[in-house]
Parts: sequence; structure tokens; C-alpha cells
Amino acid sequence: METVTLGRSGLRVSPLCLGTMLFGSQCDEATSVTILDEAAGLGIDFLDTADVYPVPPGPATWGRSEEILGRWLRGRRERVVVATKCGNRVGPGPNDAGGSRRHVIAACEASLRRLQTDRIELFYLHHADLGAPIDETLEALDRLVRDGKVLHVGLSNFEAWQVALAMAVIAAQGLARIAAFQPRYNLLHRPAERDLLPLARAAGIAVLPYNPLAGGMLTGRYRRGEPPPPDSRFARGEWGRMYQGRYGADPMLDVAEAVVEVAKAEGLTPAQVALAWLLGRDGVTGVIVGASRPEHVREWAGALGRRLSEAVLTRLEAVSGGFV
Repeated sequence: METVTLGRSGLRVSPLCLGTMLFGSQCDEATSVTILDEAAGLGIDFLDTADVYPVPPGPATWGRSEEILGRWLRGRRERVVVATKCGNRVGPGPNDAGGSRRHVIAACEASLRRLQTDRIELFYLHHADLGAPIDETLEALDRLVRDGKVLHVGLSNFEAWQVALAMAVIAAQGLARIAAFQPRYNLLHRPAERDLLPLARAAGIAVLPYNPLAGGMLTGRYRRGEPPPPDSRFARGEWGRMYQGRYGADPMLDVAEAVVEVAKAEGLTPAQVALAWLLGRDGVTGVIVGASRPEHVREWAGALGRRLSEAVLTRLEAVSGGFV
């Protein structure tokens, strides 16, 4: 598989990054290992997790995805690039969440133990509302980089102005710079195109969107006027209701139906069309893709190298341009 460079760093990764947020909930450990093996066999060497995973998160499962990944990494560590995140609540105490120096460093140490490794290639702040001064948070990340426990720093779910503020603090204090952004970005959610993508292009920061298939809406699995399949993400209790509220509006169904039509005409699957569209966007470095079965990984990998025609791009723009 061809590789891409992570922003202005020297780190090279596969353009598909396997997300593991279902490992330990929807996917048991045996299934998770099968998916990881399939990804490795296809040349996907970039893995994304978080200390709060799997989803839906809770005290009984915090850290389980990292633990599963850590056991799989034995004997494979030098062939894999690992990304994880901190900032969400992972314990009952007042310092078990947020961006304080104490929590950021403690969270990194805990992730290293669960992952059974001595370093994390890409360590993200999971969100911007960290309840601590941004300079304290960034100084903690810089300390981890200087100690060799983290190689590169990333930001997830930050607005462009928050990224710019972080960049200003980093420049003023000579801290470890931002290597990657992780925004929610897909055909049904395109605000990243307003400011984040231009900022990333100007600053040489990698962009690695998550939720590229809109929780499965862009796979053609959900039908207008029909309840979601009982084993689907949209049918999973409160978490499913969140996804229905996020992606269930009629205009979004119009986009999903257009993707299905385009896929039939192009000889692709709807998911491959959605991923090829995203991988072709100016400024997008790679895409984080989740899977609940190994065949999903094979299908997602089929999007690599696919160039959508101008007619297809025009059609998709006509139906989804309102979501910018």
C-alpha cells in the first residue's frame, strides 16, 4: 500500500487508518483481532484508538480498546503506527478528565501501560473543552514529546480558532507543534472546508477525518421510511439515537440515495464512493475508518486509488454542498 506523510513530520503512514472504537463493545476480542489481522494483511499500518474507548463509553469499559490493541501489538509493534487520545473522563475523580498537566501526563502513562508500549506515535487531545489553560495542556504534551513517550501531537474536534490559538501558544513558547487534526468530516458534514482545511494546508498539518461514512448512512444500509436494522449503529440505544439525530434528516437521506446511485453507475460500493470522495479532497491526508467485520476492511481498502469523474463530483456537490 502507498504511504502518505503525516503533515510536516517525517512519519509515513497508510492513507487508511483503522479506528478501533468498537473493539471491546460491538466487537469482542476475537473479532477485533480478526479485523486487525485483515488490516495488517492489506498494508494498513496506522491504528487509531482512545483511552475512553470502546463506545458507548462507561466506567466498566474505559480503556478496553487499548488493552485489546496492546495484546495484538505483541511482536508487531515496530511495524505499526499507533494514535490514541486523552481528555475525556476515564475515572471518578476530579482530575480524571480534562487538560491539566496532571491528567494529560497520567493519561499518557495509563495508555502506554494498556498498549504495552514505550511510545505513542500520535497523541491527540480528544476535544477542546479541557477545563485548563491551553498553555498548561500544551506544555504537558511538549514534556511527553521531550521524554520520548509521545512522538507527535494532534488535536481532535477543535474549531479552527481553537487550533489557531494553540498554534500561537506553541510558536510563542517553542513547544511541540501540531502534526495532525482529526475532524468529523464526510459528505453529510462539511464545515471543516470553511476554515480547518485551509488552515491545515497553510500550516502543513495533516488532516485525518473520522466518521467518513456518517455512522453507516453513506453505505446504503439505511432506507427512507424504514427502521434501522437491529444490528446497526443507529439501533443501539442512546448512542443510536444520537446518530439518528445527527444524520437522519431528509436532506441527508437525499445525499445517501445519490451515493447509492453513483456507486451503481461506477461499479463501486456506496462506501467506496464516500471514501474516494473524501480521500480526493484538497488537504485531506488520510481517513480513519472503523469496521465491525473483516470484510469491511477489504471493502474500504477498495476505495484507494479511485478517482471519481468530474460528473460524479458535480453530482455529489449538488446534493451535499449545503452541508458545508
